[in-house]
Amino acid sequence: MMITLTTRSRRMLAVTAGAGIAALVLSGCGGGGGGASSTPDKFGVLINAENTEIPDVLAVLADKQCSTENETLPIDFESVPQTNLDQRLQLLAGQNALPVLFSAGNAPALTKTLAESGNVLDFEKALTDLDALDNIEPAAISTIESLYGGFNALPFEYNVEGIWYNKQLFADNGVTAPETWDDLVSAAETFNAAGLTPFSASGDQGWPITRLIGNYIFRTLGPDALQKVADGDAKLTDPEYVEAAQAIADLGAAGYFGQGVGSIDADTAANQFMNGSAAMYYMGSWTLSDFADAERNQIGEENIGFMPFPSVEGGEGDSSQLAANVGLPATFNAKSYDENVGSWLSCISENYGSTALADKQRVSGFKLNTPVEDVPPLTAEVQERISATDETVLWFEALFSTKATTTSQTNAAQLVTGDISAEEFMSLVQNDL
Repeated sequence: MMITLTTRSRRMLAVTAGAGIAALVLSGCGGGGGGASSTPDKFGVLINAENTEIPDVLAVLADKQCSTENETLPIDFESVPQTNLDQRLQLLAGQNALPVLFSAGNAPALTKTLAESGNVLDFEKALTDLDALDNIEPAAISTIESLYGGFNALPFEYNVEGIWYNKQLFADNGVTAPETWDDLVSAAETFNAAGLTPFSASGDQGWPITRLIGNYIFRTLGPDALQKVADGDAKLTDPEYVEAAQAIADLGAAGYFGQGVGSIDADTAANQFMNGSAAMYYMGSWTLSDFADAERNQIGEENIGFMPFPSVEGGEGDSSQLAANVGLPATFNAKSYDENVGSWLSCISENYGSTALADKQRVSGFKLNTPVEDVPPLTAEVQERISATDETVLWFEALFSTKATTTSQTNAAQLVTGDISAEEFMSLVQNDL
């Protein structure tokens, strides 16, 4: 299969308070971005060691599409363990020694602080000046702006989230893909009556359940609902927020997550769906690699469909607002940006999307400006949905502190098993914000 996506007009991280980060970075750099890095003589790239995709794809571009840029400004890779990334970035920022391209910090708060101190490129302006802004999917820009407070990172990997469903089980039971929350609950009731698990989910991990709470909040209260909580303009204990936790708790009370959900780990949840015992499975598009594994996926990739979390009748949000995250965010150093770096940025923006999909079977937030052949249909569907999306939403804990995130995810299973109430669950999380 070949996809050619025509150009159109225009992120599991938790936000921390960031006060200590700000103090260290700003003390070394000055609040206004004063002090400039020297003109680069190489295209320095600092990536966390666990991230092998970006270096691999950039190396391909350096040899091929961006060879001219590489001759002028040779690419030079450096890696650092993920656990040491934030410390390394802070140290380099304090010395005005950040490389041209570097992985975004483990928490969006660090990237925001680096941007405030003049260390992060404004991609809206830079790509507009290069006449290359249209190389980025609007959905990816929307997600980055929500996470980082501006277009301060590039979407080298981009994931959308939603409900994957077993087409054969849907057909066998006379169920069509739900478009509303009521339809979804009705479908779950049908599958439960047929002896199937309606939703496969890992209670051990917790977040596949809290993702459902977050989506329900966005559908009922609108895309800015959790930003209001982060800003202190609303609380999770407000009745309209508790309603979302109650809706997911009701699914659990009806038995729609099956038996022993609290002890189900991520692999087991995935296998329940891929062996045909569960009809639906909420997960991000990173799971496409699992679906492509013929030995593990017993139902066949052709029998898997994707649907966004459905709309809730009367809600202020809708299913067109896909939940999304930037899996491999990286950014550019504003202080070393010059014409040669701009040429690299332009070339990357034009070619990364197609190269990553063709060579690594990875979906990014860069548009496919070159046709890619033999793309699996399910991957093509995801890419097309991304291209058709202008506004995205985050996940439940995206703007929470680390403590609140842990509380949320460790109590999710108890919510759907009835061990704690919706009010108790939301109170526990709110108390840690």
